[in-house]
This record gives sequence, structure tokens and C-alpha cells, in this order.
Amino acid sequence: MKNAPLLFCLLSITILSGCATSGDLRRVRGEMDYQIRQANERITGLEAESAGLKVGLKDEIEKTGQAMQAMGQAMGQALAPLRGSQAEGRAELTEIRKQIQQLQGGLDTLKRDLANTNTLATTLATTLTTTSNRAARLEEENKILREKIDNLTFRVTFLENFFEIGKQGAGGAAVAKSGTAVPNSSAAKTKTETDKESLYVAAYELFKDGKYTRSREAFEVFLKQYPSSEFSDNAQFWIAECYYFDKQYEKAIIEYDKTIKNFPEGNRVPNAVLKQGLSFLALGDKTSARLLLQQVIQDYPNTSQARIANQNLLQIK
Repeated sequence: MKNAPLLFCLLSITILSGCATSGDLRRVRGEMDYQIRQANERITGLEAESAGLKVGLKDEIEKTGQAMQAMGQAMGQALAPLRGSQAEGRAELTEIRKQIQQLQGGLDTLKRDLANTNTLATTLATTLTTTSNRAARLEEENKILREKIDNLTFRVTFLENFFEIGKQGAGGAAVAKSGTAVPNSSAAKTKTETDKESLYVAAYELFKDGKYTRSREAFEVFLKQYPSSEFSDNAQFWIAECYYFDKQYEKAIIEYDKTIKNFPEGNRVPNAVLKQGLSFLALGDKTSARLLLQQVIQDYPNTSQARIANQNLLQIK
């Protein structure tokens, strides 16, 4: 077919030029027929090839359509559980939101309860503080009361011992209930004995009036003049007592110790040991106080000093 135009051109030139022969014409015609047959064969082949391509393309399209349909069905089947899961997820999300609202309500309630608890705790703390203050005041009042009781006990003990002066003996003397010395009816007193008793009674009167410094000085003068008289152990004890009631506990402990060591046979030793323990307790030395109070209970059982020691031991924690 590509040479057909050339043959037509040659044929046209030959005819127009008048030089072509019949043989030439046949040859050209034969050549044209050959070219036409080849062209028809090629067209037939192309048509057959085109038909085959159409059939193949159709089959391919059908296969592709079937594959896409199958894929669509598969996707539909795969999406069905997903859609169900999505619906379940929405329902679960709704339930979670509801639970969150409930929890939020519970949290608000807890906050209110906590606020009420804090208020109650504040009230309890205030009450506890008030109670602690009252307990401290009661403890202080109890301590003062114990000191007063101890003081009264010691004064009673002193009076009991003091009135023993009235017993008959060498250089003995009677003392009236008023606390002043009176002449002994059974024996005449010397001037020295009268002065000794007067000095002792005067010092004790100062002690009863709460004039502890002057009383202590008076008892010290008495001891210098009469270091070994029947009143000397008492005088030494009252010197210690003056320091004790003046809250000079360290000096009181030293003077009580003199009573114990200088007059070991005197009746003031149990009181001196007891008051040493109470002095240590007032200083905050609970260990020393406990040991001395236990000594009183052990060495002087069934006495007023032992009872006082036991009461104070119960207060030591």
C-alpha cells in the first residue's frame, strides 16, 4: 500500500506521456492488484487482531468487574463487623460518659464530705487544744495543791515533833500550843536554855509567816550557837525547807543532805529524803526523783512520808 501512490503516479505519467505500452499497463496493474491484496490481507489481519483485542479487552473488563464486585462484597463483609463495632463503640462511649458523670457527682460529694471533715477536724483540734490547756491548768493546780498538802503534812509532823519538847528530860522544856516556850513546872530552866528555845521558836514563827529568808538566817544563827542541841536537826531541816519554799531547789537538796548526814538518828531523815526527791522532781530530774521516792517507800513503809512518795511516783511518767 505504501507503493500505491507511486504506481498511480507512474501510470498517470505513462498515459499522459503516451509512451506506455500494453505490457507496461499490465505490469503496473498486476503490481497494483498485488499491493491491493496485501493491503486487504493486512486489513483482514488487523480486523482479526482488533476483534481478538476486543474479545480480550471485554474479558479483561468482565474479569475486572467481577474482581471489583468481589472486592466490594468483601469490603462490605469486612465493614459489617466494623459498623457493628462502631455502633457498640458509640454505645460504650455513651455508657462511659454516663459513668464519668456519676463519678463527677461522687467526686463532688466527696469534696463536700472532705470540707465537712476538715471543719470537724478543726473543731476537734480546737476542742483538743482547749482540753489540753484545761488539763495543763488542772495539772498546775494539782501540783500547787500537792505542795500545799505536803506543806501541811510537814507542818503537822513538825508540830507533833515540836510538842515532844514538853517531855521530861535533861534540860527539857514545855511548849504551849501557841508555839511559845513556857516554864517547865517540874524543873527550873537556866537562862541559856530559855534563850535557846526562844531563838528556835522565833525562827519558826518567821517560817510560818512565809518569811523564808529571815527564817533561814535565824535558823542558821541558831545552829552556830547550838550545833548539837535537841533542836539542831529540826533547825537544819527548816533551813532546807526555807530554800525549798523559795523554789531554790538546788540549795534545798544540799541542806536536806546535811540533815541526813549530820543527824542520821534524828526524826527528820525520812522527811529530808522525801523532800530531796520532790526537789529533784521540781528540777525535772525524774530519774533521781524516782530513786529517792522509792527509797522512802522502801526504808520507811507505812508512814505518811511513804504515802506522799507513792502519790508522787504515780505522777512520774
